[in-house]
Amino acid sequence: MKYFSYTYLLLLTLVVQSSCGSSTKNNQYSSSTDSLPKIHFQPFFRPHQIPIFKTGADNYEKYISLLENKTTGIVTNQTGILSDKTHFVDFLLSKNINVQTIFAPEHGFRGTADAGEHVVDGKDSKTGLPIISLYGDNKKPKQEHLAGIDIMIFDLQDVGARFYTYISSLHYIMEACAENNIPLLVLDRPNPNGSIVDGPILEPEFTSFVGMHPIPLFHGMTIGEYAQMINGKKWLKNGIQCKLTVIPCINYNRKMNYSLPVKPSPNLPNDQAVNLYASLCLFEGTNVSVGRGTEKQFQIYGSPYLPKSDFSFIPKPNFGAQNPVYNGVKCYGEDLSTHTKVSKLELKWLIQAYQSTTEKSKFFNPFFTKLAGTKKLQQQIENGISENEIRKSWQKGLIEFKAMRMKYLIY
Repeated sequence: MKYFSYTYLLLLTLVVQSSCGSSTKNNQYSSSTDSLPKIHFQPFFRPHQIPIFKTGADNYEKYISLLENKTTGIVTNQTGILSDKTHFVDFLLSKNINVQTIFAPEHGFRGTADAGEHVVDGKDSKTGLPIISLYGDNKKPKQEHLAGIDIMIFDLQDVGARFYTYISSLHYIMEACAENNIPLLVLDRPNPNGSIVDGPILEPEFTSFVGMHPIPLFHGMTIGEYAQMINGKKWLKNGIQCKLTVIPCINYNRKMNYSLPVKPSPNLPNDQAVNLYASLCLFEGTNVSVGRGTEKQFQIYGSPYLPKSDFSFIPKPNFGAQNPVYNGVKCYGEDLSTHTKVSKLELKWLIQAYQSTTEKSKFFNPFFTKLAGTKKLQQQIENGISENEIRKSWQKGLIEFKAMRMKYLIY
């Protein structure tokens, strides 16, 4: 009814204006209905209109002209797609952009390699373009890999966790571009956990490929914002900065729900896994499985050393986990596949598993410290410190990070 009322009022207003002679040349108006002005109605009120969302890749009006007559290198994988599911590389080739080389992060260009699997250089079977692995013998492009390239493009879907290695690849790409005086375009994509900033801040002595910078486990930034932070904080080697341009998303805010159109990696099969990833990935530094080798990766956890319960699973080799932890062994734990979406780094499952395991001395392994970015978290859990007290110990670092982060936010 509201829409009808606005339409009626607009039509009535236009007719009244015409009858008063205000809309005709020289104020002349004929009483003949044939000479009434034609109304091309465009409703000014659209009650159900939703702004069109675009990723940086879909916002191609902003970057295509920057690529014309340029030799281009691209860092991407299966997540680099447009809204119509066209792969970004195919899209550029259709626009006659000269693509010289594809650079692939962890899991490879097609996103099929296991976590941590050595990925070798190769050639894309569809386009024939050479592929340089950033997760094999070198994690940073060599000078010869960049020879002849005029501009680099980075288009990967991040999930907002410090130890998800796409942002580590971003660091090394920015560094290589800076060293070789090559401008870099980062095509932005939403962070599916973009409203969460939580967890301990990484301490410099625990820097590794699963933690490059002094940020919390949930950083709450898009990959474009993160690139601006790397540049602004001069985190690249020797404080160098790259010639960075971020192509932003359109009509995006970090509180909106964003469902990833494709798996960002083999063991993050759905939105639930992406949301729980940062919390459950800490188990990768323990003797507890996070469901690799099942159909519920990062949605369940368990081990043979936890108390027997109604829930159990047996990991077996599958896509993304050729040799999973506890292959063929029954694990007891908890199914979180229908758990309410988390809005913070959840520690309760980790603490509960440690307290109930029959193998406390073997619970943590050295990888845990790299994932946590500090020795304190393991020490706190082993000493029986409550979750509330642990969380309080992060607050000073989180407050300082949030204040620093504000300078680099786009949305």
